[in-house]
Amino acid sequence: MAKPGESWNGHVQGGALAGLEEAAAGPGPPAEPARGPGRWLRKHCLVILTVAGVLLGVALGAAARGAPLSRAQVAALAFPGELLLRMLRMVILPLVVCSLVSGAASLDTRALGKLGGIAVAYFLGTTLLAAALAVALAFIVRPGAGAQALNTNALGLADALPTNKETADSFLDLARNLFPSNLVVAAFRTYATDYKIIVRNISVGNVTFEKIPIGTEIEGMNILGLVLFALVLGVALKKLGPEGEELIRFFNSFNEATMILVSWIMWYVPIGITFLVGSKIVEMEDIVLLVTSLGKYIFASILGHIIHGGIVLPLIYFAFTRKNPFSFLLGLITPFATAFATCSSSATLPSTIKCIEENNGVDKRISRFILPIGATVNMDGAAIFQCMAAVFIAQLNNVDLNAGQIFTILVTATAASVGAAGVPAGGVLTIAIILEAIGLPTNDLSLILAVDWIVDRTTTVVNVEGDALGAGILHYLNQKEKAAKEEELNEVNVEAIPNCKSEGETSPLVTHRNQVPTPASTAEPESKESVL
Repeated sequence: MAKPGESWNGHVQGGALAGLEEAAAGPGPPAEPARGPGRWLRKHCLVILTVAGVLLGVALGAAARGAPLSRAQVAALAFPGELLLRMLRMVILPLVVCSLVSGAASLDTRALGKLGGIAVAYFLGTTLLAAALAVALAFIVRPGAGAQALNTNALGLADALPTNKETADSFLDLARNLFPSNLVVAAFRTYATDYKIIVRNISVGNVTFEKIPIGTEIEGMNILGLVLFALVLGVALKKLGPEGEELIRFFNSFNEATMILVSWIMWYVPIGITFLVGSKIVEMEDIVLLVTSLGKYIFASILGHIIHGGIVLPLIYFAFTRKNPFSFLLGLITPFATAFATCSSSATLPSTIKCIEENNGVDKRISRFILPIGATVNMDGAAIFQCMAAVFIAQLNNVDLNAGQIFTILVTATAASVGAAGVPAGGVLTIAIILEAIGLPTNDLSLILAVDWIVDRTTTVVNVEGDALGAGILHYLNQKEKAAKEEELNEVNVEAIPNCKSEGETSPLVTHRNQVPTPASTAEPESKESVL
């Protein structure tokens, strides 16, 4: 929350300045100055430490690359960063479930439906814009042109690739995960379709193979199913009325306690980020060869993220709110640094909720309702990354994409980004869905995996930025509607009691009571006066 006399972005308001000047002019002890280097440092200490942690991690990794470190020593170097990831993932489940239940229960059904509709339209619209931007940039920059000589063996890449999955099965899995059969299992496992090859019709010179889909459970939280369940549970508790208030208060208290844990974890973020970035730089095999071989692809992907995150999303925010989007984004430096270091929008969610409420003043009901959903389904950066990779692989194989294939890329990337896991390298698996949809081979996905650790950082930052700006837009629209309703209510209250007497009568209650005088009431004062 903002301090007294400050706006939500930390700027001192005019009334506060006037009060300070009056206090300084009048008698008494001198007033404490409104601003000072010590106060500014205390307020922005965490941001400064986080940015310093990123820079220190880069320096640490560059220095450690010169030393002959064993795998055990590299793992020891990454240990503090691993602790940060484990702590952030620890609070994801209670934060998502409790915030969505309390957020859905705090809003009435009409407001919930309206906010949900605006959020879905915003998420789909920005993701589609991001996909279109990526395809346009890929045709302009042409990252795959001239890269046909690349092979995975020369770059020292592993041959392990994700299993090819049918496009229809991928979307069926998305629907299945929306309705988990076991909520406890959904907290740590996700449904996924695998395939079993059996032999049919064995005859002389004729063998038929059949691929049969089978259901499996893979490691990873089924965040989609938990989000849907929490939303429906919150609405159900709201419908219960007084009987559901106890459980709503429980989830509210659980949510507030989780946010206190998040505030403690945030002070460990600068240390964890330092070792996360440093260890990742040390683990790289040959960065010079990768950058020179896939430099155009890396450049095109990061350029798409810069354009979308620096121009498109701020313009959308300004179009809705008529406010400076960059002053809003200044309050989110810590989540951006966390997203850059962890490459996980889910792990950044606790930091995003904390900063957007305290630094930007977004209503808790809005932030804790929209941000968990956005971290699950809004993947603008992932859409850019996936579309760029699909066009890159098409150019790598000398395939000219027609209008139908481009449209398929846009629609599939927008839909597949909803099911992309909010974890490092989660979007790489969805590229296989796009490639299967347009009929391209998935053999070159190892090239994307080779540089994913670079591109995935800006991808996550754009994902987090899109979620935060969406919460800001919804907060502004909600405040605007609330102000309009209050103004309308005031007008109704004023017009409800007409004043029919002279202008000197100021009490509406007296006016309302004596509005229709009777002859008896007018004669009564005269009779009393004659008796006296």
